[in-house]
Amino acid sequence: MTIGTVDGILILDKPGGISSMDAVRNVKRASGIKRVGHGGTLDPMATGVIPILLGRATRLMEYMLDSSKEYVGDVCLGVSTDTYDADGNVTLRSDTSGVTQEQVEDILKCFQGRIEQTPPMFSALKRQGKRLYQLARQGIEVQREPRTMMVHSIRLADWRPPIATVQIECSRGFYMRSLAHDIGTELECGAHLQSLTRLRTGRLKIADAVSIETVQRSFQEGWWWELLISPDSVLGDLRALVVGERGQNDIQNGRRIYPAQEDCTLQKGERFRAYGEEGDFLALLRFDDSEKCFKPDKVFKTPNDQPSTDSG
Repeated sequence: MTIGTVDGILILDKPGGISSMDAVRNVKRASGIKRVGHGGTLDPMATGVIPILLGRATRLMEYMLDSSKEYVGDVCLGVSTDTYDADGNVTLRSDTSGVTQEQVEDILKCFQGRIEQTPPMFSALKRQGKRLYQLARQGIEVQREPRTMMVHSIRLADWRPPIATVQIECSRGFYMRSLAHDIGTELECGAHLQSLTRLRTGRLKIADAVSIETVQRSFQEGWWWELLISPDSVLGDLRALVVGERGQNDIQNGRRIYPAQEDCTLQKGERFRAYGEEGDFLALLRFDDSEKCFKPDKVFKTPNDQPSTDSG
């Protein structure tokens, strides 16, 4: 199998037990494509949506990371662990027979909107050049600064004592493990995250996700292209700009272009999707208010691009 230029996104349903980078390596081995990345880390224990970015779609990594996320997780009350999840060592056990559904629902209201969240020690954040989880494994705990997070919505999806299933829509960088720990703290019984599934990242939903086995088979059998979505499909919240042949040539050669007429709706730093007259997605542009022009931010189609092929 020979694969030419491939720029697209696979919506992968990551299984539990492997890291996000393991998922990337699986796709690399199956496809032979060298330029592969992912659009948002999931803990090894977690399952669900992880965008796998191929070719120049890897240039959207920053955009994917910034998008909102939706999760559903089982919070086990009455048991705390050092990692805040089921993979850690138990640090506390307590009786939860007095905890009611109404109490849990009331506590969840405290986590709605803009909140301060302290990252767990077992995380990939760095302190003086070392990952926090490396320090944690050495028995070292350091002060972590709370970070401002946005919780767009949170609800109790199911109640099976001592398991509270919580569904949440939140901003990037949110730790569901910390949420589980904080719920246990507020209820004064301790808690940890027993399981987690990412339901959505940006516009990509679990209903459209495929398994690693399906991705591997698609490359073996040559129908992998049916699973790809185009890079611009995740950029629907950006305004679109269609340019003529001259504008397309300027964009593909990294030159700025100017609006055909004055537009008072243009915002400083606003990003646009740029398309050629035949509908080809060309680039992400950024509006420069000082020069009143569009500057190429990320170019996805060049004049020398060759189509992807599968020659068996």
